[in-house]
Amino acid sequence: MKPQELRQLDTAALIRLLNEEREKLRELRFKTGQGQLKNVKEIKAVRTLIAQIKTITHKI
Repeated sequence: MKPQELRQLDTAALIRLLNEEREKLRELRFKTGQGQLKNVKEIKAVRTLIAQIKTITHKI
């Protein structure tokens, strides 16, 4: 999601999305530890999205 799209969401939707992305990051880390994850760039993308969501919620 682009930052412009994130800014259009309300606070409740942002918090829900943040929780979903945190859960996704947790699952990706488990898969990495087990050797099941092929694309480790996915972790960086999720971390970046989490940071963007946190920044936008802080500004609200």
